[in-house]
Amino acid sequence: MSILKIEGLSHRYSSAWAIQDINLNIDQTGVVGLLGSNGAGKSTTMNILCGVLNQTAGSVYINGTDTRKEPESARKQIGFLPQNPPLYTDLTVDEFLTYSAELRLIENNKINSAVEEAKERCGIAHFSTRLIRNLSGGYRQRVGIAQAIIHKPKLVVMDEPTNGLDPNQLIEVRKLIREIGTDYTVLLSSHILSEIHLLCREIVMIEAGRIIFSDTMDAFNNYVQPNSIFMRMESPPPASELQKIKGVTKVDFLNSNQLRVYFDNEEEITERLIAASVQYGWRLKEINLDKPLLDDIFKQLSTQSIA
Repeated sequence: MSILKIEGLSHRYSSAWAIQDINLNIDQTGVVGLLGSNGAGKSTTMNILCGVLNQTAGSVYINGTDTRKEPESARKQIGFLPQNPPLYTDLTVDEFLTYSAELRLIENNKINSAVEEAKERCGIAHFSTRLIRNLSGGYRQRVGIAQAIIHKPKLVVMDEPTNGLDPNQLIEVRKLIREIGTDYTVLLSSHILSEIHLLCREIVMIEAGRIIFSDTMDAFNNYVQPNSIFMRMESPPPASELQKIKGVTKVDFLNSNQLRVYFDNEEEITERLIAASVQYGWRLKEINLDKPLLDDIFKQLSTQSIA
């Protein structure tokens, strides 16, 4: 059974469509990235998933439960961490998580164990009696994650979970999110491509309210084929000699021994360059395909969606 299934999801604000015909299926644990620029439709999609907003059309199923027909049952299976977690900062960590457990309708005799387990999982057990307002940004975020998983939901939705954290806090929260992904299905929304790349096994990209890419991170990385090669030689030839090789379109020298060779779609360009180096004594020491930048892939996908 799918943990999250979305069919033909669309929503309109007044006369403008925020999202149209969103289809998605997630059937295993792990972190799935929801990527898109600001205004692409990510927040609308998440608000519908979490029951905050009723869609104009389409269906959402959480572990087989229709969110429209059985909203209460569906919400029991969702954990949500908004971009700005609604923490009650005048409560201690224990008080807040106990309150969160009660909101999630956890049985009274199981609340204490649920709180303890969530604290241990999120590394905040040593702050049990501390007021939330006295915690650092990173530990406040951990409290937010703890409330999202305290009832052991099937789906955990996180909206920009690392936003505003300093570099040290960022590393720790990323590690925690990866660990959460081993036991839960996590849908993580962000407009920061590097964050999605570091945390997610799969990626769903939304632009202009539509899904324009849905596949593994490896497939995303390989979406744009490389068109240049980095070379390091002890006795490199002039650029004009390299440009005589079939497939080479341009040569840029980075310094006296390092250069970047641009090529068209010739499949055997690497073999030709190596053979020429051996033949003419260029003394090749290193040769690597240049991978396209993540931002370049994002830009190309976005451009195609607009076109």
